[in-house]
Amino acid sequence: MTQDTTAGTGTETAGPGHPLPTPSHTIGPFYGYALPFPGGEEIAPLGHPATVTVHGRVLDGAGDPLPDALVEVWGPDPDGNLPSVDGSMRRDPASGGFTGRNGLEFTGFGRAQTDADGHWYARTLRPGGRGGNAGYLSVCVFARGLLTHLFTRIYLPGDDAALAADPLLSRVDPERRDTLIAVREADATYRFDIRLQGEGETVFLEFR
Repeated sequence: MTQDTTAGTGTETAGPGHPLPTPSHTIGPFYGYALPFPGGEEIAPLGHPATVTVHGRVLDGAGDPLPDALVEVWGPDPDGNLPSVDGSMRRDPASGGFTGRNGLEFTGFGRAQTDADGHWYARTLRPGGRGGNAGYLSVCVFARGLLTHLFTRIYLPGDDAALAADPLLSRVDPERRDTLIAVREADATYRFDIRLQGEGETVFLEFR
């Protein structure tokens, strides 16, 4: 059995070898579905003395917050060592659902979803420097309007000599360098806003 479909002034027959056009799809992707997991922002082991909180907002070119972005964070421990343990996203073997972190191992990885005000946070360990690099957190940003996710870094203030000697920071235009350095708000609390474009745009990195 065939079905006639009209397109413009011609008529096309749908059947074997003549498929109908693919129907429209729902707009996406929806980063708030399946990707966030319980305890995604709580990277530091419970009660660890080197715990720091980094928070901020994801902003578009007009300075408006994005309520449906995802911010992924990876970071070394205070000695500059990259963790190699599992446990960021533990699953319940019975239900298959996420049970959250166990609060003991430091995996270095976290994933935070922005709220209605575009705000995100991650509670992790202060990253240590290594190999001539100042300590930093690696960041990946997913957001509406981005064809490809973006990469950047978060350096924490406190060691001016290390920041001045960092190989990547030293290559960044001095007028834009501050977009990679968080602002200290209080003891162990830092603010880092991520502006996707426009005035004050965050410096983003390209990996080749």
